[in-house]
Amino acid sequence: MDKRTFIGMVEAGEPLIQEAIDAMRRYHEAQDYGAPSEEVERLRLLAESLFQAVSDYHLRVVAKARGRELPPLH
Repeated sequence: MDKRTFIGMVEAGEPLIQEAIDAMRRYHEAQDYGAPSEEVERLRLLAESLFQAVSDYHLRVVAKARGRELPPLH
């Protein structure tokens, strides 16, 4: 895989990264403003899930760049 394709794949994940960062910001704001515990927990789980998706995406990008295929996600 050439460098431009690899960079393009990484850049393709940027909207997901921004979404994860925004979710984490909303979670911290909810904590700071004393939102109900159920809402804080919902936001925490959402942020955690999005950061896991970012991590999984980048793991797959690197694997593909190295010519490896990972098992499908469920």
